[in-house]
Parts: sequence; C-alpha cells; structure tokens
Amino acid sequence: MPDLSSIIKAYDVRGVVPDEWDEDVSRAIGAAFAEFVIGDSGATAVVTAHDMRESSVPLSRAFAEGVISRGVDVIEAGLGSTDLLYFAAGSLDIPGAMFTASHNPAQYNGIKMCRAGAAPIGQDSGLVTIREWAERDSYEREPDRLGSVTSQDLLAGYAAHLHSLVDLSGVRPLTVVVDAGNGMGGHTVPVVLSGLPLEIVPLYFELDGSFPNHEANPLDPANLVDLQAAVRRHGADIGLAFDGDADRVFVVDENGDPVSPSAVTALVAVRELAKGRGTTVIHNLITSKAVPEIVREHGGDPVRTRVGHSFIKAEMARTDAIFGGEHSAHYYFRDFWRADTGMLAAMHVLAALGEQSRPLSELTAAYSRYAASGEINSTVADAAAKMAEVRSAFLEEDGVTVDELDGLTVQLPDGAWFNLRASNTEPLLRLNVEAPDEARMTDVRNRVLEMVRA
Repeated sequence: MPDLSSIIKAYDVRGVVPDEWDEDVSRAIGAAFAEFVIGDSGATAVVTAHDMRESSVPLSRAFAEGVISRGVDVIEAGLGSTDLLYFAAGSLDIPGAMFTASHNPAQYNGIKMCRAGAAPIGQDSGLVTIREWAERDSYEREPDRLGSVTSQDLLAGYAAHLHSLVDLSGVRPLTVVVDAGNGMGGHTVPVVLSGLPLEIVPLYFELDGSFPNHEANPLDPANLVDLQAAVRRHGADIGLAFDGDADRVFVVDENGDPVSPSAVTALVAVRELAKGRGTTVIHNLITSKAVPEIVREHGGDPVRTRVGHSFIKAEMARTDAIFGGEHSAHYYFRDFWRADTGMLAAMHVLAALGEQSRPLSELTAAYSRYAASGEINSTVADAAAKMAEVRSAFLEEDGVTVDELDGLTVQLPDGAWFNLRASNTEPLLRLNVEAPDEARMTDVRNRVLEMVRA
C-alpha cells in the first residue's frame, strides 16, 4: 500500500478518486479502522453511511469488506448526511464511518470516522495509527470469524431525535426556502421538516454528486445567490443553505441578507442556556466577540478555543458544554453527542423565528453587534515571517495586546481585533477582522492586508 499521508488529513480522509485513492485503499482503511476500534474499545460492529457522490457506494462497500475481514460486523445506514451518521454512532453506541467529501468538488471523496457515541477520531486520537496500519495492510492476529453486513434505515429515528430536542409543531406558519445544493439536505429535509407549519420551497433537492447548479459550499457568497433570489421572489420568511453532506447550515433573512454564523451561534446559545441544564458555551476565536458577551449576559460561561472541530469537541467533553459554534457554520450540541449538526441548528432558528412575530432581520439584529470582514485568504511565501512582521508592527502601539492560541490574534484599544493564521494545507494566511463599525473594520483590514501582501 502506498504512503497515505496525502489523503489522510488532520481530521479525516480526503482526496481525488481514483487518482489519489480507490476501492483498494478504502478496503485497507476499513481493515485498519476495524483493528483500531477493536483495540480501542472492543468494538464488534461499526456503522457506515454515504453521500450521493458516484464513488461513495463502491468506496463504502470496499471499506465494509475490509472491516468484516477483521471479524467486525457492519451496519450500513445507506444514504445519509454526516450528522445522520453521528446520530447512528451515538444512538447505536458503536463506531462509525461517513463517506463524503463535504463541499469539495465532484471528483473528491473522503471518510469521516468516529468512535462509539460519535466521539471524534483525529490525527492526535487514532488517525495516524489507522493510516500506518492501512499502509502496512497486514496483521498478526487472525480473526476467528468473518464479520457480517446488514442494512438499517435510520432516517426516521434521526428525525424523531431532532424533534425531541426542538419542537416546531406550535410555530406560526413560515415559508422556508431550502437550498440543498444537490447534496444530502435534499434527502433529510423532506423527512425532518415534513408535517410542520412550514411551507418548504425546495432548491436543488435532486441528489447529484456532480453539483450541476453550484458548489455545495454555502460559505462562498456566490453559492447563496440563488437562495437569496428565491427568498425575495417567494416573499419567504427565511432561507437555509446546506453544504454537501448537510452538517453545516447557512441562514439568510427575509430580505435575502446573510445572517452571520456568529449571530446564529449567539441565538442558539441563548436558547440552550434557557433550558437551565448547563452554562458552558464553546466558541472558536474567529467568532464575533458578541458571542461571549451575549453568553455572559444570559448567565453562561463562554470558553474560547482554536479553530477546528477536534478542538471544539475536546473542549465540549472537558467542560460538559451544552453548545458550541464556529464561524464556519458548524454547530455542536451536547444533546447530539457533542457532534455538529446543521439540521438541529436550523430547527433552533426556525423555532426562534416562529415563536414570535418579528421578521428574522429584526430578531437577529440583537445578536449582530459589530462589523466583520469575513475570512480573507492571501497567498504568501513565508506565513511565519509575515505573521511576525504584523505582530511587531502592531505591538509598537499603546494598548495593543496579542495572543497566539491559534495563529496571531491582535486586540486593539478601541475594541477592534483581528486574527491572522496560516492554513494547514496551503501557502495561505487567513485574515478575520472585527470592529465597532464598518469604517474602522475597513481601516484595520486594509492595513493588515497591505503588510501581508507587500
């Protein structure tokens, strides 16, 4: 087996099919995953699910062949979103593997793996071992049996669990435009949101891994244009856009204007805090400073983390946090095995909107206190040198503080701040700026970019 380090990343498997990986590689990873979960927890079964990409079924079946070759059973959940796979691993209490490349283009595919209870498996928690064993593709232990493969439809159970967490039956009638981007939201939304006082206007619900309409990445403003137009055309109350594997959701208001993921994080945090079952809320350091402010105002304890789901999930486990949110529109819930689920976040927003009479723009205004730049990427030859240059320039000024929890975060005395951090996989620096108003944000953004791009 060749070196797999190019496709086994920090959190998952991701690469071009068949150029970078194929069914043989998937079979070897399946065997390694089975051996790992046997040693890790004594697992005797795992659950798999897959998205709508053309390569997902053959890759997931080859993976299952690898798993059963090591004496471990496979439960195939079939078509599903990534959060459906987390539901499966949580409710069945067995390890899981989801076949998806999320928002990546059609030629890509990947695997997201987790322990029983949807606990993450990342580079520091088993993925390196799985890669090494898959590359070796030989084992001293001889299994005493061949595992079996069975199928189980978990979509109804997934929907029922979500309904147990957010009750939408009593909301006022709402018109909701949903852009599934030809991804797995087209499979899950009709089941989860049916039978409710919601008129669903579907966009691109046809499952098609070639993504014929637009990329299934709602963080790119170009991929929201159709949703925004449809919300305005239908006079809808809200628009929802899911990414390819439907674990992320992006929200637009009745005017077609995007609602920032930070505002969604704050809104959902307030709702979770109101349950009185905990006070800790996790947010990464790119979210608006409005998030920790609002969490404190509602009796909560905000905890700041690095960017990335493994850090969020680790902090949620350590602190028993009730909720966590990221600037990238990933939302994590203690009641959902600390895993991320775009659908549950969407249901919270729908409930908050439908339980009162104001339009979404007015409802979310209270959670949007500052002007933000969004994430801006710059290609650089030496990311560390550029960050050091920016750090030195700003530290010469009075009242400036810095921290390096994740890249470089600079706090300015007037309340503006920015974070500059390097990409793990590309020669890029990522800049996020926030300030009390648009003019100040623009000033800080332009000054930092001038240094970075000089």
